[in-house]
Amino acid sequence: MKLSARNKIPARVTAITAGEATANVELDADGVRLVASITVEAAEDLGLHVGSEVLAVVKSSDVILAVTD
Repeated sequence: MKLSARNKIPARVTAITAGEATANVELDADGVRLVASITVEAAEDLGLHVGSEVLAVVKSSDVILAVTD
């Protein structure tokens, strides 16, 4: 995976709160709590669950989650 974003933060999913359209994904990044708001569809497509290892990718004001295939 190659990305133009340089701010890639390894993290582990600690909780997922899904609404009708948006899921708040809580992350532990080496003791720092981050929350990413993504679509429920994206959370499902990524197969996210508590314990998933992800990269929080920060570009401008957005946080994008990525997992390796």
